[in-house]
Formats: sequence, structure tokens, C-alpha cells
Amino acid sequence: MKFPRNVRLLRSPFDVAPFAAVFFLLVIFLILAGLVYTPGVRIEPPRADGLPGTDQPTVAVAVDASGRFYFANQLVSEAQLEEDLRDAARKSREPLTLLIYADKAVTYDQLIHLTLLARDAGIPEALGATLPRVISPPAKP
Repeated sequence: MKFPRNVRLLRSPFDVAPFAAVFFLLVIFLILAGLVYTPGVRIEPPRADGLPGTDQPTVAVAVDASGRFYFANQLVSEAQLEEDLRDAARKSREPLTLLIYADKAVTYDQLIHLTLLARDAGIPEALGATLPRVISPPAKP
């Protein structure tokens, strides 16, 4: 027995206009998303490979190129930073390690000063955070 066919096959030409409109809207959204401001402080740590890390708990402090300190994602003064580090060392069960996210432009004096500040607050060890080196692909013979 043959059943009647109620479905009509697509016999009209394929309309590209709706797909092009959606594509251009996506392009506009991607361009606008790239222009959106992302909050934060731009810090560019130095690049290095093979440096030792730590297995102890850490507390992080960032220092930007102008020498300002950031603790817990907040701009803090030197006195407030020392108080915050002292509180963190007091609350920790194990000895903490200070992890310093410093910009390349930060001077050695500022790093030593921050390390001594942390030592006075009860954090005996400090490590500098680095980015891994960019390895270029080997040259083709």
C-alpha cells in the first residue's frame, strides 16, 4: 500500500541573507568584546626557566612598575601590607612563603625592601614569580 506524501521537498533556492546577517552580527560582537576594558594592573614579570618552586603555602604580593604594592587584589600602603602579611602569617599553621609578582621595571632595592618587610612580618622565605621563556621552534635544515 502506498501512503500519500504530505511533506514537500525544499524546492526553493537557498537564501543566504539570514546566514550572512547572523555572521556579521557575530563579527560585530567579537570586535566589541575585544574593546571591553578589563580591570587590573598590568605587570610583566621577567622570563626564566628551570627555577625552583615551593611546596609550602604561599601568600602573593604584586609590585607594579611604579613601586605600588598590591595584596589580595587591592592597592595597599606599605604599613597596611606589613599588617596584612603579619595577619596571614599568624593565621597560617605552616610557615608561609612570599610569592612576589614584580614587574621587570621594579628595582632590586624595592624587592629587597619587600622581602625584609615580609621577614619582619613573620614570613621567612620569598620567591619571585616569573613567566616561562618562549621557546622558538628549531630551525629547519
